[in-house]
Amino acid sequence: MESKMAVFKGNKVRRTIHNNEWWFVIADIIETLTDSKNVRQYIKDMRRRDAELSKGWGQIATPLSIETPGGTQKLNCANTEGIFRIIQSIPSPKAEPFKRWLAKVGYERVQEIEDPELGTKRTKALYKAKGYPDTWIEKRMRGIAIREELTDEWNKRDIKEQKEYAILTSEIHEAAFGVKPGDHKDIKGLERENLRDHMTDLELIFSMLGEASTTDIARTRDSQGLEENKVAAKKGGKIAGDAREALEKETGKNIVNGNNYLHLDGSGAQKSITSI
Repeated sequence: MESKMAVFKGNKVRRTIHNNEWWFVIADIIETLTDSKNVRQYIKDMRRRDAELSKGWGQIATPLSIETPGGTQKLNCANTEGIFRIIQSIPSPKAEPFKRWLAKVGYERVQEIEDPELGTKRTKALYKAKGYPDTWIEKRMRGIAIREELTDEWNKRDIKEQKEYAILTSEIHEAAFGVKPGDHKDIKGLERENLRDHMTDLELIFSMLGEASTTDIARTRDSQGLEENKVAAKKGGKIAGDAREALEKETGKNIVNGNNYLHLDGSGAQKSITSI
């Protein structure tokens, strides 16, 4: 468990990593959005008002170990989805901006279902706002499309569990780059950041080559199930790995390195990529 503080509406909210995602202390969120002097009673009243929330409370609230001034305690926590559900049940003016934002996001998702191109445009705009170069954004977007084509193909080939997707992805990555995804993140000094959002242009290119090759091999061999698709993943990744090694031999430079985009401040001002 890794416990940290998050700033929420200017107030500190305790949080911890659980099942590889952030979980927030529910009482801290309630106190921030309501100024309640008796948070425990407020939660009871809120659940009484919202029968559906109360019915699903066991799935939303999970007791997790949190550091407090008096020592480590088990406190009810919720992940981001759970916190958003709780916010919907808070009749406080402070909660209204979040409710309006949730409504906007929901409306945008409906729009994207009707016109998938809108989702692509919004993703590109988000990267642009963070300060990524246009040339990098185009490669990243192409990589997303290739990845979606691969996962769609896996789904057709009896790959259903999230764990299986992770295994196959790791097989491609290790064959393409010579390191596992977790080790690749360590090289770049990343923690919970998305690895692909911190890849260089060449890393993105070899990642695309490995996944596109895997898709084609799986189709050609009619790979079914995890084991057969692992073979296709290793072969597809090796095609990218052989190309990477050939380039490294020619240039004398390692493709896998510490270059990343951690320095981007989200202001939209473009800065050059730096090595850590």
